[in-house]
Amino acid sequence: LYSFSLLHCLFNLKSEICRLIISRSPNRSRRGCVPRFKYIHRLSSRHVNRISIKMDSISFCENFAHLESSGFVLSIEQRATLKTSLPILKSQHKFNRLLLWGNIKGIRKDYFIAKGTGMDEIKDRKYLYSQDCLNWSLLPLADGALMMRAGMLRGRFSGDPSFTYEQVVSHQMGDGETAHEESTTIEMKEEDRLAAVISLIEDAVGIVPQGAYMKTPKGVVKFNPAFEGLSLGDAQKLDFYVHFKEAIQDNKEVLSEKVGVNRRLEFLESISSDIPKGSWSLHLEDGCVAVLRNLVWPGYTFYHVPQRRNFGSFYCGTGERNHDLLFML
Repeated sequence: LYSFSLLHCLFNLKSEICRLIISRSPNRSRRGCVPRFKYIHRLSSRHVNRISIKMDSISFCENFAHLESSGFVLSIEQRATLKTSLPILKSQHKFNRLLLWGNIKGIRKDYFIAKGTGMDEIKDRKYLYSQDCLNWSLLPLADGALMMRAGMLRGRFSGDPSFTYEQVVSHQMGDGETAHEESTTIEMKEEDRLAAVISLIEDAVGIVPQGAYMKTPKGVVKFNPAFEGLSLGDAQKLDFYVHFKEAIQDNKEVLSEKVGVNRRLEFLESISSDIPKGSWSLHLEDGCVAVLRNLVWPGYTFYHVPQRRNFGSFYCGTGERNHDLLFML
């Protein structure tokens, strides 16, 4: 345990040195107090690659140090296996970034989920699962119809990807005297349900700090190299956290009508208007780390270290939505 702690400290020291090298690069020192986002296109690809490596390292190592209060801890064996398998997986699928997304608890076995992204951080996403942190399988893409059917299923995951669900779902049709119940039988493989539930969670509660990502003139969403973290005051406000997904049409129009908005940076929806109100819990841990938890999907936790580009999220739960939240608030 002592050796592992020493290695973890050395790794953090190496990461901090890389951050200082980037922050003191000639490209930035010449510009003084000029807002850095105006010069994003002038940053060299070498610096962008360094930032990408830094984010991958943070997401894997520091992520869990900040998320241990949520009850999820990786064993030393799991950490060692993931450090070996994830880089190989990233190379095989040619991902720009590969992150450990979460852990969905099953009755027999659990599912470890990894998320890989391509050139566009929103559109080019793929998810993979493993039950031993070593052998990974690519999940199918979940469309709207699959997500809707998966949302009707109740109960926990079995832990067997080949298991087939057969559930009879009843729903009310009509109003007043014409009201009646109709039953529908839903059949779905667990692997398909897993893909759909991950997409549902990501679509509902996947968030990032405002300004952490930018949209290029070609419409590609990438990490913003000039992002240096939210201030301590802003990090304690829900207004400065946004959904990491394409804004729906109505909200796109609202965002485009705002005066003085930088459309390259402020193109995502704030979580402050999420329904129901009170579905997000935000507080500071140790006085220096902002931690957000979602009550609609219990088990989702997001953290951000103010004034640094350190942020990440992790889901650890049964993959079940809290349908009783309205009665609990």
